[in-house]
Amino acid sequence: MINDLKKDAEARMKKSVEALGHNFNKIRTGRAHPSLLDTIRISYYGSEVPLSQVANIGVEDARTLTVTPWERTMVPEVEKAIMKSDLGLNPNSAGNVIRIPMPPLTEETRKGYIKQARAEAESSRVSIRNIRRDVLADIKELVKEKEISEDDERRAADEIQKLTDRYIAEIDKALAAKEADLMAF
Repeated sequence: MINDLKKDAEARMKKSVEALGHNFNKIRTGRAHPSLLDTIRISYYGSEVPLSQVANIGVEDARTLTVTPWERTMVPEVEKAIMKSDLGLNPNSAGNVIRIPMPPLTEETRKGYIKQARAEAESSRVSIRNIRRDVLADIKELVKEKEISEDDERRAADEIQKLTDRYIAEIDKALAAKEADLMAF
């Protein structure tokens, strides 16, 4: 019973760390990376679809992304969607290919992105702590119902705390890597 709770807690904590990774991918660094465009959706034959389903996204060089729509008629639509996004990118189209130069980050925008990354990391830490709180409440409930002993409760609480510490350390490591990436010129 306790093992089931621990497995569930670990799975949920792992999902929180993965979600943090996805959120970090949305924060633009100075380098071009195709995951920057993951949030952009295109109107395609009446339905909203991700950009990756209507175009090929590639990296031309360290500061330029290329987007090649599979249908030539989609070029203006894709260009408009990229401009409307809150990424601050200005695409240039040349025939079928749309080039998106990554403007260099100013010190001020770097600090803003670092602040955003820290906020994302903190919300992930809070999520992990909430998972810990929920599992500890479930364990206390098992003690009340006399399904486990108080010694088992203490052991389980220690294990849950170690799990929490491990995932929070992962979040801190990911945040440090993202900050280093943002501050690299």
